[in-house]
Amino acid sequence: MRILMFAAAGAAIISNFARGESRPAEPCTRPSVGSVVPEPAEVESRNGVLRLQLTYRNFLDTAGFLRYCYVDAEGEEAPVLRLRAGDELILGLKNELKPGLAARSRLGMKAGHMHIPSHPCASGEMDALSTNLHFHGLTVPPACHQDDVLKTFIAPNAKPFEYRFQIPADEAPGMYWYHPHVHGFTSSQVLGGASGAIVVEGLERANTVLAGLPERTFIIRDEDLLNPDAPPADSGNIPPPIVLHDAEGDVLNTGTGGGKPAKDLSINFVPVPYPEYTPAVIRIKPLERQLWRVLNASAITYLNLQIVVDGSPQSLGVVALDGVPINESGMAGDRILWESHILLPPAGRVEFVIIGPRAGSQAKLITRSYDTGPDGENDPTRPLANIVANADAPEPRRMLAAVPVPLPRPQIAWLGNVRPAAQRKLYFSERPQDPTNPVSPTLFYLTVDGQTPAVFDPAAPSPNITVRGGDVEDWIIENRTREVHAFHIHQTHFMLLEWNGIPLDEPFLRDTINVAYWNGKSTYFPSVKLRIDFRDPNIVGTFLYHCHLLEHEDGGMMGTIRVLPPDARPPTAPATYSY
Repeated sequence: MRILMFAAAGAAIISNFARGESRPAEPCTRPSVGSVVPEPAEVESRNGVLRLQLTYRNFLDTAGFLRYCYVDAEGEEAPVLRLRAGDELILGLKNELKPGLAARSRLGMKAGHMHIPSHPCASGEMDALSTNLHFHGLTVPPACHQDDVLKTFIAPNAKPFEYRFQIPADEAPGMYWYHPHVHGFTSSQVLGGASGAIVVEGLERANTVLAGLPERTFIIRDEDLLNPDAPPADSGNIPPPIVLHDAEGDVLNTGTGGGKPAKDLSINFVPVPYPEYTPAVIRIKPLERQLWRVLNASAITYLNLQIVVDGSPQSLGVVALDGVPINESGMAGDRILWESHILLPPAGRVEFVIIGPRAGSQAKLITRSYDTGPDGENDPTRPLANIVANADAPEPRRMLAAVPVPLPRPQIAWLGNVRPAAQRKLYFSERPQDPTNPVSPTLFYLTVDGQTPAVFDPAAPSPNITVRGGDVEDWIIENRTREVHAFHIHQTHFMLLEWNGIPLDEPFLRDTINVAYWNGKSTYFPSVKLRIDFRDPNIVGTFLYHCHLLEHEDGGMMGTIRVLPPDARPPTAPATYSY
């Protein structure tokens, strides 16, 4: 895959430092390789309100990589925001990005920025120095000061911008997250570490089996390779890979389970760099049951999580996906799905029960290889952390309520039981910018069937899709490319109905899902069929859907959807509209 981008400005800055110029002080600290995985800082609501200030900064680390971080008033980096349904979040965001450290656009925009018409929420333009926040997965309005990313651009050194909204009273308890969402610059900033978790409390109220369990939060991020020129180390358990390179030097998918990865990974900022993959350390008491909340905050890396003890995969008890308990809208009771591994696309979240290993066991948290397609990035098998069980391991700082009050039954019909008002088809596609040059930069598209493929235009006057609030729709998402894509829609969740045309019985809600790659030969394209929920009145407005591999999103693989009020005139109907 060759993306449409220019070299990062960091390279020029690094060369200046090589000539002896001084380096700015690092505003955020990161743990060293092999460290014990720290519990992330947390801030929680009090008396129904969570009020905090975040400062957004960039810096070059000691290796010369461009990093980004959110720092709260106490100096803590990327705090977990912990709230309850019905709480109010009041978050002041101060942009302190330094001009000399900005990454360049991944779009072909003049001067690396794009002018968007003036708006009350815009003190800056869509460029490398402006920022905003997306509250991924929350069903809050796509409006100014809430969860708008189409018009909100906060300029450096502008006064703190206030986000203020209420977590809906019926928001599902689980894990969400926040990150910047300035088109063209999201990938480089998330790669630099700009992300943090959000927890809506009460998962034990949806699944009382979890009552009293200690809980841990793990955020797995990716970043550019620290040692890009190193040959792959012999792992001893996978065949030696043949390492391939595209025209930009990125590693293509080797298909072997090994080889050089496209990106390094970290866990709660503890780096696990290629090629040695020195694991971080997770300490736990022997045989202790814990709830683990895991966020894949990677810009482009798939995770295929597994816990291996003395060479044997262990069962992981999945209780929530993408912030929603897997209990069929409260109707299926205290459900746990025991799995040997868990696939998490970029932006995916999972919450699961683990049982700690016995003392003296050799236990690891690993990510297995994942085939992203012949044009995709390489995601090999690699360790993330050694899990060390001993009696003196500290208890996690958080425990779920021991005697939870069960959540009330939902007031609306379960999504799987609602007849859809429409069915639509969208498809992922790519093409070289210069069709006569197969190694020219790639243009990325996410197209509504019947429309002309076009890279996303943030200044477009009309949305790609218009729906009526209160409706439910079925969308078929096809992948017409030879690499995987992760479909994500803002403000709402969906249910997976079919995989490659095969009906499934998976009554779970998600907001991000993988779509398998096309092999280049089949007469049909891989697809998913999703039932998407537009019934929540909070989501009336205009927002985004896109591939959550952020290089693809920044390269144009995105569209807009407008949800009208329920009493508005129905939108222009697609061919299969069924009002």
